Amino acid sequence: MNDTELAIILFKAFAENDLEAARSLCHPDMKAIQNNNPAMDLDTLLGFSDAVSKVVRNFRYEDVIRSVTDTGFVEEHSVRGTLPDDSELHLAVCVVAEVEEGKIKLLREYIDTSSAAGLLQALA
Repeated sequence: MNDTELAIILFKAFAENDLEAARSLCHPDMKAIQNNNPAMDLDTLLGFSDAVSKVVRNFRYEDVIRSVTDTGFVEEHSVRGTLPDDSELHLAVCVVAEVEEGKIKLLREYIDTSSAAGLLQALA
């Protein structure tokens, strides 16, 4: 599987809340960093993804722009869905991934936090 296919399958797994599929694509020591906050391990990332899927109906990625890099991939996308108060979620996100031996080793995610207030409230 090349890095483009890896990215496609990873975000499909997150969109479908298929946590085992997402886990299978990641190195066991994988770290995820959101907006330069402290790193999450794989279990924490999957737990966060599961929590989001439970509060956001019709969770999906749109407007995808994906590029392969020398060390992995970069993907820009819009995260869309419906929050519990029936407002629409629309987050601009950029994910930088480092891949080693066919597994995602590091994810750096940059989120437009000004658009995340509704999601953060729903997760609280």
